[in-house]
Amino acid sequence: MAEVAIVGGGAAGFFCALQIAETAHHSGVPCPQITILEAGRQPLVKVKISGGGRCNVTHACFDPILLAQNYPRGHLELKSPFRRFQPQDMIQWLRDHKVQLKTEPDGRMFPITDNSQTIIDCFLRTAETYPIHLLTQSTCIGITKNDDRFQLNLKSGKTMLADFVVLATGSHPLGYQLARSLGHTIIPPVPSLFTFQIDDPQVHELMGLSVEKVQVKLKLTKPIKQQKKLSQVGGLLFTHWGFSGPAILKLSAWSAPVLHQCQYKHPLEINWLPDYHQAQIYDLLLNAKNTHPKKYIHNYCPFHLPQRLWHYLLAQILDRDNLPWQAVSHKLLHKLAETISCSTYQISGKGIFKDEFVTCGGVDLLQVNLQTMESKICPRLYFTGEILNIDGVTGGFNFQSAWTTAYLAALAIGKTTVKTVP
Repeated sequence: MAEVAIVGGGAAGFFCALQIAETAHHSGVPCPQITILEAGRQPLVKVKISGGGRCNVTHACFDPILLAQNYPRGHLELKSPFRRFQPQDMIQWLRDHKVQLKTEPDGRMFPITDNSQTIIDCFLRTAETYPIHLLTQSTCIGITKNDDRFQLNLKSGKTMLADFVVLATGSHPLGYQLARSLGHTIIPPVPSLFTFQIDDPQVHELMGLSVEKVQVKLKLTKPIKQQKKLSQVGGLLFTHWGFSGPAILKLSAWSAPVLHQCQYKHPLEINWLPDYHQAQIYDLLLNAKNTHPKKYIHNYCPFHLPQRLWHYLLAQILDRDNLPWQAVSHKLLHKLAETISCSTYQISGKGIFKDEFVTCGGVDLLQVNLQTMESKICPRLYFTGEILNIDGVTGGFNFQSAWTTAYLAALAIGKTTVKTVP
């Protein structure tokens, strides 16, 4: 009977184990002996804490091409895998295992219980029906391969043999070390999905204020690849340390290597009205001056902006309060239009996005068969999840890439065990 060792009991590793077992069951063949080696005391820890404890399982985007566009690293390579296993497939798998999901207005999908334990219980319950052995507090510190078998060395001093190995260690440095020891190149991992620190007391005073739609972009001093991706549109949230919100998180993901190179110190531009050109903003300001000359500028905003934000923007250019529109010069109108369409801030550092910790970097995708997730360098070695140089923006996309890569690896292992292993 074939033996499969899965290093890592997180989302990708655990789901891979379930899929290997189910592939064998549906094929009517004996299930391989599957061992999950989890370094921690409990499996699926990241599933437990994700989405504020609700578990953002996936995203309601069912077009593989559009879905892949949500991955700063992997957006080209994931198009084909998503044609084979995408959110609809994960939704159906959970439905078949008695778990229902719900879709929120922004497309994020959660269990209807709003409790991540629902997903964990589903996985554990399913694992009990198959020969899946979960070994917690079992850290793999080394892997060697002789002929067609792997030897895994554990921190406890024990060893185990396996015909197939799946590395599903997430962004843990030990996983990269294991992959490197087996001949793989590691793209240096750096943080992705983080908030921006802005050292500006006036920004901090607006803590809690949210703006529905802005455009944020890095103010580049020289052209670089993927420059168009370094501009994002979405919601923004003022915090006591700077900026957060969907637009900021997406920008942090796409610009993660750039910001890492400059030690998270970089100019940031914000367009508070991305649906208007600067000339249009000026025309609307001029119209307000002409049609409401006696109204005070602080009390009348011609745009759909939060009042606190309007007052903040005015404070950037005006020396006094209670100025009537008729007293605002054309020069000030131009300056206000420029401030609204192009405010500049200095990023002074990064914060931590509380719901997800994601890194970009990992095993070079050129060394992996993206149809099977098998190494091109070391046969019968597979990679799933975040150990790969794949990362998504916030919204359930990182879990979806974990499910997809786990499914493809499991399918390939299942077919290979039937054909070649007695």
